[in-house]
Amino acid sequence: MLMLTHLCGPRQRPNSQLYSTAQSREQAAIIYQLAAKIVRMSVDLSDAVQVRDGSKELLCHVNGARYRALSAEASTAFGLSPSFVVHDELGQVKGPRSALYEALETATGAQEFPLSVIISTQAATDADLLSVLIDDALAGHDPRTVASVFTAPMTDDPFIEATIRKANPAFGVFLNPHEVLAMADDARRMPAREPEFRNLILNQRVEANNPFVKPAIWKACAGTPAEIGGNEVYAGLDLSETTDLTAFVMIAKIDGVWQVHPTFWLPNHELAAKSEIDHVPYDTWRNQGYLQTTPGKSVDYEYVAAFMREMFDRYKIRKVAFDRWNFKHFKPWLLRVGFNEMQIEEKWVEFGQGVQSMSPALRDLESLLLEQQICHGDNPILNMCAANAVVEGKDKASRKLSKKNSTGRIDGLVALAMAVGVAPMGANVDLSAMIG
Repeated sequence: MLMLTHLCGPRQRPNSQLYSTAQSREQAAIIYQLAAKIVRMSVDLSDAVQVRDGSKELLCHVNGARYRALSAEASTAFGLSPSFVVHDELGQVKGPRSALYEALETATGAQEFPLSVIISTQAATDADLLSVLIDDALAGHDPRTVASVFTAPMTDDPFIEATIRKANPAFGVFLNPHEVLAMADDARRMPAREPEFRNLILNQRVEANNPFVKPAIWKACAGTPAEIGGNEVYAGLDLSETTDLTAFVMIAKIDGVWQVHPTFWLPNHELAAKSEIDHVPYDTWRNQGYLQTTPGKSVDYEYVAAFMREMFDRYKIRKVAFDRWNFKHFKPWLLRVGFNEMQIEEKWVEFGQGVQSMSPALRDLESLLLEQQICHGDNPILNMCAANAVVEGKDKASRKLSKKNSTGRIDGLVALAMAVGVAPMGANVDLSAMIG
C-alpha cells in the first residue's frame, strides 16, 4: 500500500519512477503481484492504474508515475532515477555489496525526498550487506534512517512460543501458529534444522551450516592486539597455489592472551573482478591496508619470502608451521632472501592439513576462543575466513577445516590454527607431539 500511495498519491511528482528489487525474478514478482492484485480489486485504482503483467509494471495515468519490479538476475539498473524503492529480502545478498542495491541507492540523489524501504529476514553473517546496514542504522550514524528489527535474543529458548512471538508480530494474525510451532518441534528434534529455523523464523543472524566458531564467540575475541615486541612468536603460513589468498598469521602470548597479527596477499590482477566473484571487498581492504597485493596474475613467492625475512629480523619467531604442498616452490625463495638450510630445518615445521595435525590444533584454538584467551583484532579478512570455515569429521578427534562454499576463503583461519598448533599451549606441552 505504501508503494501504491507513492505511485498515485497527491504529492507524487509527475513521471516519477518507483521500483522493488529482489535477488531472483521469482522473488521480485511477489511484490508486483500483490500490488497488481490490489489494483484489480479496487475500482478507483483500476481506473487510475494500468497493469502490465508482461513487464511487471504499473503505470499511473494521472501523473505518469511508473512502478517496476527488478531482480539482480537482470542487467544492472544504471541510468534510473527512483523516488521510491522497496528492497525485498536483501538478507539474501552474500557479502557487503550488491550492484543492484548500489545502482538504485546512488540514483536517488536526483530526487528531493526519496524513500527506500528494506523488507527482509536477517542475513546470515555480520559481513553481509543487510547486517552492515542494520548495524549502521542501530548505531544512529544517519538520523534519516529508521531501523525496526524484530528478532529473538540468542539467549532465549528458541523453541517456545514466547520467543517466537518476539520475532514475529504477526504470529496468530496471518502467521499460522500451528505451522510455526510444528517447525519449532522439527528443529528441536533435528539439530541440523535448527540454524535455518533460527534464521528464517526467529530472524537471527545464523548460518544454515555448522561453522567452526560461532559468530558471538569469535566477536568476543575482537579486541585490539598488543604489539608483539620482544615476545616469542609462533606463526602459520598458508601458501596459495596461484590466484588464491595467501595468509601468514603470527601469534604471541602476552599477559595470558595470544595476540594475533595476520598478513594477507592476493595478486593485483583483476582484483575488482575477484571481489565480485567472492562477494567481498578485496579492493577496499587493499586500500585500507588489510590486504597486500602483488603484481601479475598470481601471488609471487618472492614478495612473501622477503616479508618472512623482514619478520624474522624484527621478531623472535620460534616456529612457522607450513603446508608442505607448495613449500618446494617456496623454499628456493627463502634461500635467496638470506635463510640457510639450518634455519629452515630448525624454524620451519611441516604441518599437514589432514585430521592428524588439524584435530589437536583446532581443539586448542577452540579452547582459546571459548576462554577469550585470543585477541584477533577484528581483522575483516580474518573475520571472513572464520565465517566461511566449517569442520569436517565424525568427532573432535578427527576434524579438519573446510569451506562452506566454493568461493569462500578460509586461509586465514587455517594459518591461525597452524600457528596455534606449533605454539606450546602450556608449560609442559611436548611441541613435537602436536605436529602430525
